[in-house]
Amino acid sequence: MRKVYLTLADGFEKLAAGYRALAEEGTSPNPVNESPTKEEPSIDIETVRAVLAEKSRDGKTKEIKALLMKYDAGKLSGVNPEDYASLLSEAEAL
Repeated sequence: MRKVYLTLADGFEKLAAGYRALAEEGTSPNPVNESPTKEEPSIDIETVRAVLAEKSRDGKTKEIKALLMKYDAGKLSGVNPEDYASLLSEAEAL
């Protein structure tokens, strides 16, 4: 039984030494969780609708229709939500 305890103690000493080395370097054992993910803010349909409505009021209805057709949709509800960001940027450029 004594040999088991010595093996466990050696293992804990090695583990502690590893954590001390990480602490001295200033890193963590799991750096993936520390780095913030850089996600683009999600754009919802209401945001896109507001921009399209504003452009339409400015007299750019034909351009808006052409833009929607570019995304294979006659209506905003037919546009794939993954395309909202690019649709919004193109609409703002009008």
